[in-house]
Amino acid sequence: MAWFLGLGIAGVVLLVLSLVFDGALEGLFGGVDALDGLLDGWLSLPVIAGFVSMLGFSGAIVMGTTGLGVVGATAIGVPVGVGTGWLAYRLSRALLSDRSGAAPRNDDLIGASGSVVTAIPASGYGEVLVHLAGQPVKLAAKSPTPVARGAEVWVEEALSQTAVSVRLVEH
Repeated sequence: MAWFLGLGIAGVVLLVLSLVFDGALEGLFGGVDALDGLLDGWLSLPVIAGFVSMLGFSGAIVMGTTGLGVVGATAIGVPVGVGTGWLAYRLSRALLSDRSGAAPRNDDLIGASGSVVTAIPASGYGEVLVHLAGQPVKLAAKSPTPVARGAEVWVEEALSQTAVSVRLVEH
């Protein structure tokens, strides 16, 4: 039973290491072309830690509560460990595919309302303050017609990361 408890504790320690050294094991197989994509995610520290710890702890529980012995404890511990490793893999894939924190892009500016903070001349640039993803953003702005300071505008086009084309909002 001591070996199984040791495996369980080693799995928990490996899980802690996976939090501290995130992605270390994945980098070990980064240059091996034969494994390219084959074991993607399956050799991650959380998956291995889940397998090892559940193999150890379930094996220790089986040995302590039944008379099955080492072979029986291993026969029950391996499928439990595989199941836990699979759950860790699925959970990590779900967390990594979450795109809710994506950074705003230039196209997200189109249609945003704002106000002119520096007057926009007919042939030059001024400045507007727009709200993007809940945050105020000050951008260089140009317009086909002059726009006075304080006027409300709509963004028609994102010219670059820091410049937009606007039109005056008429009430």
